[in-house]
Amino acid sequence: MSLPTRRLGDLQVSALGLGGMQLSTQGPDATARAEVTIHAALDAGITLIDTADCYAPDGTGLGHNEELIAAALASYGADTSEVLVATKGGIRRDGADWPVDGRPEWIREAVEGSLRRLGVESIGLYQHHRPDPAVPYEETIGAFKELADDGKVRRVGLSNADPGQIRAAHAILGDHLVSVQNEFSPSFRSSRPELGLCAELGLAFLPWSPLGGMRHASGLGSEHASFAEVALRYDATPQQVALAWQLAIDPCVIPIPGASRPESVLGCVEALDLTLTGEDLALLG
Repeated sequence: MSLPTRRLGDLQVSALGLGGMQLSTQGPDATARAEVTIHAALDAGITLIDTADCYAPDGTGLGHNEELIAAALASYGADTSEVLVATKGGIRRDGADWPVDGRPEWIREAVEGSLRRLGVESIGLYQHHRPDPAVPYEETIGAFKELADDGKVRRVGLSNADPGQIRAAHAILGDHLVSVQNEFSPSFRSSRPELGLCAELGLAFLPWSPLGGMRHASGLGSEHASFAEVALRYDATPQQVALAWQLAIDPCVIPIPGASRPESVLGCVEALDLTLTGEDLALLG
């Protein structure tokens, strides 16, 4: 199955990605759930999978999620060469804590671990996970440029960056920089400036937690009433409307909803068939 695509650097990837974090953080049967969920995503045509070295159950250290994804891709039984696995570095694990670490020496060490766990010679998209207030941002991003120049990573992304940081990274990385991943959802819209800057600079904008606060219909708040109203018009779910709304904002947007069950993946993919009108978008804001 093929899905509509959007540009991410020099690539075309599915207009909707899969966020892998939930596969490592929800329950003890992660390996089995990861395989069937990732295989369902691949069957549906998803060609972008997002992970990070720090996505792991508490107390297990780094790499759990990367290993799950690598194993699921290896067991798929069909060509996965067109699948872009995007991982991140810049956060460590210490028991239940997630300390930020932007030191260039740590970034260089972290990428070697990700390369090993993913079983690749070069990472398709390596993202700086979160700014470290103890390390000058330019020093951290300089380490990512070195990794790109050395061929350890083919493309660089940012995560949790503000407009000033995006511009600073763009000046350092040039064409190596292809994406920004910030939180964005109907409940969290303060990343609009970063989204707009991505459109201006030709970068992909990857909303993380695009269904924040909307995962379960029973938990919808009053701020989501308009999404529920629009959903009734199309026999859709408010969550599907939320994804369609984000896709309609700008072609640079590629949401990466998390999923831990095949049913969740398929429900998200159905949002790609939903075309919202100008009236719908005005109501959704």
